[in-house]
Amino acid sequence: MWFTSVFMKTLREFRWALVGWGLGMGLLMMLVLMAFPSLVTTPAAKASLVSVGQSFAWLAAPVRLDTAGGYVMYKYGLLLELISIWSLLACSRILRGEEERGSMDVLLAQPRSRRRVALEKLAAFWAAQALIALIIALLAYAGGVEVNAGYSLGDSLILGLDVVLLCGFFGSLALFISQFSVDRGVATGLTGALLVVFIVLDMIHRGFPNTDWISQLSPVYYFNVNKPLIPGFSPNYGALLVLLVLNIVFGGFGFWLFLRRDVGGIVRLPAFLRQLARPANPARALPLKAWSFRSLYARGLAMALRPTLWWTLGIAGLAAFMVEIAVQTQTNLKTLYESSPILKSMFEASGGGSSDFVAKILSTLFIFMPVLLMAFATTQASRWTGDEEDGRQDLILATPHSRLNVLLARFGALTTSTVFIGLVTMAATSLTAMTAGVSLDQGKLVAATLSIIPLGLLMAALGYLLGGWLRTAIETGLLSFLLVIWFFLSFVGPGLNLPENTLRLSPFYYYGNPILDGLPIWNMLGLLAVALLALALAAWRFTRKDIAR
Repeated sequence: MWFTSVFMKTLREFRWALVGWGLGMGLLMMLVLMAFPSLVTTPAAKASLVSVGQSFAWLAAPVRLDTAGGYVMYKYGLLLELISIWSLLACSRILRGEEERGSMDVLLAQPRSRRRVALEKLAAFWAAQALIALIIALLAYAGGVEVNAGYSLGDSLILGLDVVLLCGFFGSLALFISQFSVDRGVATGLTGALLVVFIVLDMIHRGFPNTDWISQLSPVYYFNVNKPLIPGFSPNYGALLVLLVLNIVFGGFGFWLFLRRDVGGIVRLPAFLRQLARPANPARALPLKAWSFRSLYARGLAMALRPTLWWTLGIAGLAAFMVEIAVQTQTNLKTLYESSPILKSMFEASGGGSSDFVAKILSTLFIFMPVLLMAFATTQASRWTGDEEDGRQDLILATPHSRLNVLLARFGALTTSTVFIGLVTMAATSLTAMTAGVSLDQGKLVAATLSIIPLGLLMAALGYLLGGWLRTAIETGLLSFLLVIWFFLSFVGPGLNLPENTLRLSPFYYYGNPILDGLPIWNMLGLLAVALLALALAAWRFTRKDIAR
């Protein structure tokens, strides 16, 4: 039945996303809701929780933190926004990706119109997005019932609708951008960078006064306006309408442009924007002497160049923003720290033995840095698998290059990109700290930024390994699911009193708190050893398998 229509075939490709993002996020919210009563056993504990939330208001709006719904929306609303990563990957693949690998030609050779094919594919995406949100909403409702959180099934469904509209927007944006480039990676990179920018824009009005108008330029702002899991908090239908209109505009224009251009072609940009996309026609002379064709490694660097630059901008910019936020909030937090057991325990869990309070704040905030770098590694590992699936490896392997050299050169290019992101992030953090007049231990700051590199390489190596057996869509879904589970184990597990041996299953456990404790050299060497083992197994598989199988 899965192959009876384009809609069903496309929906089948999204099955792992339903498991990873739907069940993963839904179970996370349910478990956090069920753990909430243990955090507010006394009025003093409840008051302390509210005070801590107000001090970190720049991260998320602290609305009714004394309720289970308010707490879970405050603490994990950002994770719901990250489902947009799957949405933008999916929408850049279902049309432009099909054109890249030539399967769109096969589809359109059948007695189906281009309009019908595109509509069925987009309908499958929206159906999958709705199912993910529905699973999250139902599990959030189940968790709320368990602790008598005071919100209804309808409120949970409003949350699901909010998730659908926000994540659907970034999918629609990726669809729109993909009409201007023959490479789906360009659409993915640009949309991913805009996701990070919009998240930061939404934070600005909570950290700096009189900047609401800036945050209102971000669609994430309208997602966060609604707090449906908080009792008595009425839905903001105007915000939902804004997100709906944005989806219609970008999704509609993307669909319209697809119907009116050549298959495999692009929509011509104005001259001043033309450099953002590859030209529709090749240059008259082949670039035989271009640097990117001098070796397999150089070619890998050229392929990763644009996404690397965009991800560097997002990750380094966010790190610098966190330093500025730490400086802005240190006075209020230090006063609260002396009287709040919750804040003390949070900093102690982050290795809070340092006398530098800004370093303590940064240690708590920097948990997002390895997550983002691992997300970058996931996209690049999926691109390696996609190149094999789309037949791009065939021509390379027809030249006198061994399979092992092909894989190692490509992974070497990814390693270079990962190190580059780490170094630029370190420079941006250090420069922002000096500009703000903050005296940080430069050695530990270097350790904190460079320690994210082994985590990125570990995720990349696992992606190469899984790519030896799985298709691109399944591999991306599984890696995303692993990232969510690891995040849950390290940053939610301690609050649920999970056993130490269980916490050790997450690589974030070994990242530690380098801003406070310095470079965890043995932990990093251990992660690199696991990454090398995964890469060795990936190489073994790649050198012995049939290509694209």
